[in-house]
Amino acid sequence: MEITKDKITEIFCIIDEFCQEYDKEIARMSICEPDGRKHRNRTWTMSRSEIMTILICFHFNTFRNFKHYYLFYVKMHLCDLFPKQLSYNRFVELESRVSVEMMLFLQLFCFGRCTGISFIDSTCIPVCHNKRITRNKVFRGYAERGKSTMGWYFGFKLHLICNERGELLNFMLTKANVDDRNIDVFNRLSDNVFGKLFADKGYISQGLFERLFNPNRSLGFLCVVRQREIL
Repeated sequence: MEITKDKITEIFCIIDEFCQEYDKEIARMSICEPDGRKHRNRTWTMSRSEIMTILICFHFNTFRNFKHYYLFYVKMHLCDLFPKQLSYNRFVELESRVSVEMMLFLQLFCFGRCTGISFIDSTCIPVCHNKRITRNKVFRGYAERGKSTMGWYFGFKLHLICNERGELLNFMLTKANVDDRNIDVFNRLSDNVFGKLFADKGYISQGLFERLFNPNRSLGFLCVVRQREIL
């Protein structure tokens, strides 16, 4: 279902208020430059609040990729809401500059509530083709080789927990070689989760069983094995 313009405006107002408070906190906690001189802080044609709004509203629509969404929806139908639109290439360049604000906004405003029924899973985020791993400079030292059900890849792994309504409860981004059954990752993800937590067979391990088989912990862990894997 397509998001309405009134809803987009509402989301923008929430994000803009957040960005203003974020800037105040950064200014309050920031340390002056060693040389004591003022440095130029160039303003963007499109504000951070507008960029974040466009990124978030993408997930309310049915477009399969962001480029099609930006070129054929934002630039053609949302000109009145975003009058100073950037080219697609320039917008993509500025995406990474709001990543910190996006992560913090997601943590503070976008998480759902645990209902007692939760699901945990992970997905791979490859950053380049396997043949270009040795030539990749952008993520050198950050990304790692990992293996998924589809084979080997180079990049990261996104771990997610959601409730039965599909609302995000927590997430964590790790290198691709971090196991789904990693105790530290699992504990951080499920810290505020209670009730029943469902997962696939990739999460089966003796370590997790011993960790969760605790009468003081209000979380039951259930691994679901597909029927076709039993036959």
